[in-house]
Amino acid sequence: MALADRLRVLGRGLGRGLARPLSAGRGVRVPEHPPAPDTPLDRLPLLAVDVETTGLRPGRDRLLSIGWVPVDGRVIDLSGAREVVLHDTSGAGESVTLHGLTDDVLAAGAPAAEALGEFLAALQGRALLAHFSVVETGFLGEACRRELGVRLDVPVVDTLELERRHMERMGTYPRGEDLRLARVRQRYGLPTYRSHSASADALAAAELFLALTAGGEGARKFTTLRSTQV
Repeated sequence: MALADRLRVLGRGLGRGLARPLSAGRGVRVPEHPPAPDTPLDRLPLLAVDVETTGLRPGRDRLLSIGWVPVDGRVIDLSGAREVVLHDTSGAGESVTLHGLTDDVLAAGAPAAEALGEFLAALQGRALLAHFSVVETGFLGEACRRELGVRLDVPVVDTLELERRHMERMGTYPRGEDLRLARVRQRYGLPTYRSHSASADALAAAELFLALTAGGEGARKFTTLRSTQV
């Protein structure tokens, strides 16, 4: 069974994040109690997140799937891993060649409000972890506003930014390609996963975070949630 398939069935465990209501929230329970800025990384509750979309423009392109896996300090909780495909009848177009979400798969997906509600429940009490997080926060923020009437407002840890800061401290100024998820993982000796599966990429970001903060002179700069913020 492929990694993405294994992650889909590993469990529906819910994590813990923060979203601020714009309205009554249409019955959605708004998450609360995000981690404090001074929370040490070895005790920091995170939710590693990745999304698959039809493009890179929130509000114009569509959110197709959300994958996540909880990280508790130095432990990745695979029992809480989840991938949800959102119902979509417009089709994925050319992006299907990247993520493999065919029209049939999308047509059988979960309603957007249901998928987002499950994601927000998993985010309860956690910071959001992603690689190049502007994509995740952009698409998820737009979807939460449109579908649920809530504003996504969470502490965010971005492994791309952590690696960029680390490389610059070491006197190296990376190009865009140097900071791609697969390229950074390769530098840290991490295995190659099939790209563009939301669950697999969420796990890949979680593993990279642990590698980036595992020790060494550069990693010691990252000690608390606050130290990871730009």
